[in-house]
Amino acid sequence: MTKNKASMNKSQPPIAYTKTKFEDMNGKRRMSTRKITSLALLSALAAFFYFLESVIPFMPPFLKLDISEIPVLLGAFAFGPGSAVIIELIKNLIHLPFTQTAGVGELANFLAGSVFAGTAGLIYHFIKNKKGAIISMAAGTIAMTVFTSLFNYYFLLDFYAKFYGMSMTDIIAMTSAVNIYVKDIYSMIVFAFIPFNLFKGLVVSLLTAFIYKRVSPLLHGKKRTPMPIPLENDAENKNDTND
Repeated sequence: MTKNKASMNKSQPPIAYTKTKFEDMNGKRRMSTRKITSLALLSALAAFFYFLESVIPFMPPFLKLDISEIPVLLGAFAFGPGSAVIIELIKNLIHLPFTQTAGVGELANFLAGSVFAGTAGLIYHFIKNKKGAIISMAAGTIAMTVFTSLFNYYFLLDFYAKFYGMSMTDIIAMTSAVNIYVKDIYSMIVFAFIPFNLFKGLVVSLLTAFIYKRVSPLLHGKKRTPMPIPLENDAENKNDTND
């Protein structure tokens, strides 16, 4: 009888394993729902910030500064570079019906933002600490600056000029009117596009670094544990006890 009971116990699957597996499936489902909700919220915030773009001094009117990359960068740090590209895509699709550049600006914004946040998110995925965050944002800024410089030099500026029936001379004149250092397309890249993207990357990185730790628990569905507040009554009680 003892041997039969032992063999029966071995053949039966452990109940605790089935329960743990079920709970793990529920946990993954809740995590997936939380991620979808967070991505939707970040996309909406990014689209909202995109509408607040503005021209900055010494830059041509087609270079407008916005902070819509902050939610994208938050998504990259919290969920990875792939999620950052998704947020960037949704943001530009929301903005597309209101475009003033026939989609050219949205295309450039999507590509530049994806390179910026994607690079930062990829590096941070392997170095998840304060130093890694600094390195990832610096690398993202440099990658965005290099990409936008080459992209504009070899493709976008020429496409932009032809689309609006302008010449490259007209675009250079438009830029040199606000920046005296711009004389040709090369100097426009050096003295307009490179400073613009470096400044944008710096602003977005500083603001993201300031708020990420504060919003990270919300994105992951975790509650921040409040610090215990010492009460005056407790101190008085301890003094009475010591007396």
